[in-house]
Amino acid sequence: MEKIAMLGGGSWATALTKILSENGSRVHWWMRSKDDVQHLLRTRHNPRYLSSVVHDLDRVLPTTDLEEAVRDADWLVLAVPAAFVQSTLDKLDRDSLKNKRVISAIKGMIPGKNVLVTDYVAERFRLPRTRLGVVAGPCHAEEVALEKQSYLTIGSPDAELAEDFSRLLRNRYVKANPAEDLDGIEYCAVMKNIIALTGGIAHGLGYGDNFQAVLVSNAVQEMRRFVHALNPQPRDLSASAYLGDLLVTAYSQFSRNRTFGNMVGRGYSVKSAQMEMNMVAEGYYAVKSIYEVNRKLQVSMPITSAAYHILYEKISPAVEIELLKEKFK
Repeated sequence: MEKIAMLGGGSWATALTKILSENGSRVHWWMRSKDDVQHLLRTRHNPRYLSSVVHDLDRVLPTTDLEEAVRDADWLVLAVPAAFVQSTLDKLDRDSLKNKRVISAIKGMIPGKNVLVTDYVAERFRLPRTRLGVVAGPCHAEEVALEKQSYLTIGSPDAELAEDFSRLLRNRYVKANPAEDLDGIEYCAVMKNIIALTGGIAHGLGYGDNFQAVLVSNAVQEMRRFVHALNPQPRDLSASAYLGDLLVTAYSQFSRNRTFGNMVGRGYSVKSAQMEMNMVAEGYYAVKSIYEVNRKLQVSMPITSAAYHILYEKISPAVEIELLKEKFK
């Protein structure tokens, strides 16, 4: 029985806990909220996210004690919002992840530092990259809860790690496959949230499917330019870990980034949209991180720039999308 430390109380942490525990792993599930932990222990349901999922408390051990959750784990799975990764992990001793394998299920970057989650973990805990991996889609937590057919890719420079974690996830409705492109998969997972958010803004302004299709097509080119500038290597961006993840986030009713962007396009302020959703749209923070990283690279990134101007410079969404559409072919 593999021992997993799951960090985070949101929908993705809930979905991964369901998969891993039902496949036989023992999951020490760390949550920030004492009330949520107590509710889980009483009812076997997460009160806030995917509340229809029933957890087996013989295999799922909810706790607010971070050190206890991590101490005996073989694997650490990070599923907290990127904005809270540093404040959460800084509570742990530098040697606490020694000999553990760490998987990031976070589709965001560390705000302020503008680094990937895996890069931050490697530096903070002095871990070699061969002990790190990332989970990519296309996969929504809500469909995992409904046990709809889903696909996951585990990216890691260590082929054995990627295959081992893929094996822990495979079941009758989840197919999981290993891949070696850690950086490319992780950067594309961050960028697809920016694209979905921008598409949501356009939808909120009244743009239709035709424009959305052109936006996504141009987004693939933007992602290719950016990732190649950072980490040049052969990679097929039409693979499901890249294009599939982008499409499901850009089009799905479950996409919180698309929903957030749609609200901004309809006239909500950033703060009011965040408050009404009561969920973290990683794309909001990712826009600033990717935009600032690109200050040095100077890659052509019109979609990311448009999102940044709208969200952080308070340029009118209607004006910015009007300018953006003239740059598309």
